[in-house]
Amino acid sequence: MSKLLLTGVDGNLGGLAADYLLGLAEKSSLIFGGYSRSALEKYANQGIETRQMNFNHKEGLAEKFEGAEVLALISMPFVGEKRQTAHKNVVDAAKEAGVKKIIYTSLVNASDPTNPSKEKIDHAFTEKYIEESGLDYIFLRNSQYAEAMITNYFTFVHANAPLANSQGEGKMAYISRRDCAKAVAYALLADDLHQSIQNINGPELLTMAEFVAIGNDVTGNHIAYKAITDEENYAIFDAMGVPRTTDGDFKKDSEAPYSSEGMVTFAQAIREGKMDLCTDDFKNLTGDKALSVRYMFEHAAEFQVGERHSQDN
Repeated sequence: MSKLLLTGVDGNLGGLAADYLLGLAEKSSLIFGGYSRSALEKYANQGIETRQMNFNHKEGLAEKFEGAEVLALISMPFVGEKRQTAHKNVVDAAKEAGVKKIIYTSLVNASDPTNPSKEKIDHAFTEKYIEESGLDYIFLRNSQYAEAMITNYFTFVHANAPLANSQGEGKMAYISRRDCAKAVAYALLADDLHQSIQNINGPELLTMAEFVAIGNDVTGNHIAYKAITDEENYAIFDAMGVPRTTDGDFKKDSEAPYSSEGMVTFAQAIREGKMDLCTDDFKNLTGDKALSVRYMFEHAAEFQVGERHSQDN
């Protein structure tokens, strides 16, 4: 029996996708994969087939994918050659194991060579490698997680300071990580989509000033938005102890569990209009409307960025 394989169930996005998938498919048709044995136990206890796997090592990886027809690759949380190698290992092993189709969580406007986002480079590499592999695919090009900026909003509220970053007047259709996870689950089951690019966007394009205004209206706070330069943006993250790259050391429970290089170049891309995409792809894929920023602020405790999950050794 061919099965659907969801990887990364021990991470934030993959764990949410697993929850959605359990409501959409029979347990007997699923395989859940991750590197954390303890995280996999809760699924094994529910009668789901689980497989421990580490994408950084290609030896024996194809065996982990055997029996799967469709595989969802949740993009790894580190940046650069390390991530590209891990993704390449997955694609090669999937092809060797007889997987027919890969669902990949990418980034909005990933293929645009003028997009300055550092994160984009790895996504463009992976998309191209999947295309050249001959496998069928669905690329889920996600907009920025709203959770990252909601957590960031409250960081500045607690500091009683304007929310400062280098996005300027650029716009983004902020999407909840919850909706990105829902898109993964539905894409695994979408047997009518082939060699498809789906833009997973929130329901409205917002500048950061508009995002902050919604937060203020919902919460009763009164902070402003302050546009700064990219170098000033780096300085803020440096002061917070955020590493410049994902090779650095991340603080436990950090309010910014990403590298500043990724975040600042992301802000640059937004400022330059490289991320201002807003489509109906999410609704067409799932049948649901994406959650709004206002809704997420109204339920802010449920929409925080959370801890960093990665294993890059």
